[in-house]
Amino acid sequence: MVDRAMRDLSGKRVTVMGLGRFGGGIGVTRYLVSRGADVLVTDLEPAEKLAASVERIGDLIASGRVTLRLGEHNVSDFTTCDCVVANPAVPRPWENRYLRAASAASVPIVTEIELALAEIPGDACVVAITGSAGKSTTSALIHHILSELGQRVHLGGNIGGSLLESIAEIRDTDTVVLELSSFQLHWIGAAASAARFRVAVITNIEANHLDWHGTFEHYRSSKLVLLGRQREGDTAILGPGLKDCTTARGVRRIDIPEGAAVSGLLIPGAHNELNAAVAIEACRAVVESRHHGLFDENRAIAAARTFAGLPHRLHHVGTIGGIRFYDDSKSTTPHATLLALGAFPIERETGRIHLIVGGYDKGQDLAPLVLSTMDVKGLYTIGVTGERIASAAGAGCHPNGRVYPCGTLDRAIAAIAERAIEGDVVLLSPGCASWDQFENYEQRGSVYASLVRAIFGEDVTT
Repeated sequence: MVDRAMRDLSGKRVTVMGLGRFGGGIGVTRYLVSRGADVLVTDLEPAEKLAASVERIGDLIASGRVTLRLGEHNVSDFTTCDCVVANPAVPRPWENRYLRAASAASVPIVTEIELALAEIPGDACVVAITGSAGKSTTSALIHHILSELGQRVHLGGNIGGSLLESIAEIRDTDTVVLELSSFQLHWIGAAASAARFRVAVITNIEANHLDWHGTFEHYRSSKLVLLGRQREGDTAILGPGLKDCTTARGVRRIDIPEGAAVSGLLIPGAHNELNAAVAIEACRAVVESRHHGLFDENRAIAAARTFAGLPHRLHHVGTIGGIRFYDDSKSTTPHATLLALGAFPIERETGRIHLIVGGYDKGQDLAPLVLSTMDVKGLYTIGVTGERIASAAGAGCHPNGRVYPCGTLDRAIAAIAERAIEGDVVLLSPGCASWDQFENYEQRGSVYASLVRAIFGEDVTT
């Protein structure tokens, strides 16, 4: 919980756990320094791997306001400070020896998202979105539509950079759209937080991140924290299949039906048409709560149809020789891969899809990836889970020879180059996390696009 004492940071010693190779701790570090704190940033990664992130806070280090401990954690850094800011993605934080030591020493532990929620003006409308699939696209759609409707709106949380870096720009009359991961929601749920979500959106709940949560029940309960931070007069929007979720008394509940859709989008797939329908309802709730029913649905739908999509989410990399290439590297669950396949109904029905799957093992059921073999021209497996998927799908003995254990992305693209012809679709939708072979899903998607151009040629049309 971020109480008054913790918001008064002048002269306090704060340990930030995790700088990150991509700067995940930079925003909160700058925020803490701006509030007068003396900050120690500690990360298990060595300095050479964190050079780019260190450079971005070089001025704070030079001023003496920030010190570094890289390549290790030291227990005393967590027990002798006034506060610890933990990276929410630290696996099973309840078992982490450093966080346990801080708790035993009665040192408060918070996360960046808790600090941001405490700083958002009380009258601002916070729209919180979570889900196993579709939460990023739905969040970005809500932000895009509200912006097109002339609203002052801010986007943060699990999508993009730190909201703390622009927190001073948020006014009471603004809307804040927050994508929240199960990790972030676990921390919010563990705190006696006063956070209020005037509009809460859950797109779906499917098994995911079981390596972190341990059980599906723990994962699901973390997602449902969203609904526990609502009060009378707020709105909850629940995707298909979530009718058993309980909302707080006095909360207006909207259950999105199966088949809900906004057609004519730039982004492909029935699942994105559903995401847009969910986003429209969230925007309606925001506008009606602020402007007493003056919601222009036709204008909102028109705005949704101008949304170009997010990188690595069914992004059209290009067309080469009549073969279309799509980067869906953000797909880290089998369910997300099935949604991606559904975005190409004609090619799926006629067997024109070359699908690349596999990656880091999060402990989830990979059976849907195995079954996808029946819908594709070729299944190419990579990463730690690749051999298991290929073996279960019958690699080497499949009657149509459609399963190819490749191990790495470059081998997969090379194998596809031997088989793909004009009219085919090549789809990277791994259904698994990227951490076995890549820094993150963004890097995986970027490498895919580079390999496509290198192996198939530079003559790309988009």
